[in-house]
Amino acid sequence: MKHLSLTKCLVLLLTGILLSSCYSHRVVGLLQEPTKHNGIPTYEQGVKYEDYRLRVNDEIIYRLVTLDETIFKTLNQGNNTNIGQYANSYRIYADSTVDIPFLRPVRLAGLTVREAQDTLRAAFREVVPDADVKMALYNKMFTVIGEMRSNTYYIDKDKLNIFQALAMTGDILNTGDRRHVKIIRPRGNGDAPEVLEFDIRSNTIIDSKYYYIYPNDVIYVSRTKISFFAAPSYAGVLGIITSSLSLLVTVLNYTLMVIPH
Repeated sequence: MKHLSLTKCLVLLLTGILLSSCYSHRVVGLLQEPTKHNGIPTYEQGVKYEDYRLRVNDEIIYRLVTLDETIFKTLNQGNNTNIGQYANSYRIYADSTVDIPFLRPVRLAGLTVREAQDTLRAAFREVVPDADVKMALYNKMFTVIGEMRSNTYYIDKDKLNIFQALAMTGDILNTGDRRHVKIIRPRGNGDAPEVLEFDIRSNTIIDSKYYYIYPNDVIYVSRTKISFFAAPSYAGVLGIITSSLSLLVTVLNYTLMVIPH
């Protein structure tokens, strides 16, 4: 009877631990409604998207269009592009300017891409009266690290949101801590990066300050503390319980056989 009671206690304890540590929808599900029972936070809504402003060390790429064949040949430098078009990339220096051949230093840091394009066009028209310029951010990328497919990804659309960014990575692994996702966002003027921490399970992330991803963002997801004990599904839990019970029964039977009555 003593061994039987011990067996029941061990079975109940093992079952409780395993079932409580399974990856349920409450643990890994996205877009959940915050309630006072699930502990999911509510975030401020209605935060508007702000256009990205160029920073020191950003790289721009531009295309100059002109009908002046002499200017074209001078700028083209042997590149095989269409007549009247020239493309190259340039880094923004610590003094906030870019150094483009035949132009005075042009200050671009702190401007949006549209504002920088207008500024660059005005600078070129001091040299080439009919110049038109199309400009874009060359290093338009974000990085993910942690419990997901770590890599650097190119932002191929305006207003990329956190869910679209995660879809590009293949989503967060079950072992990822969705309650404490971090976005590390560089600031201008040499200031320390901003760290935004949030619970990605909350449906109030939409239109909050955590919703949009900007160039040079780093998304970090740490490993959850329960991941060592958690099972990937209830089927996995049942498998572990069955194996554990089999082992427990084997050990108890052996113990009963070797202990004299």
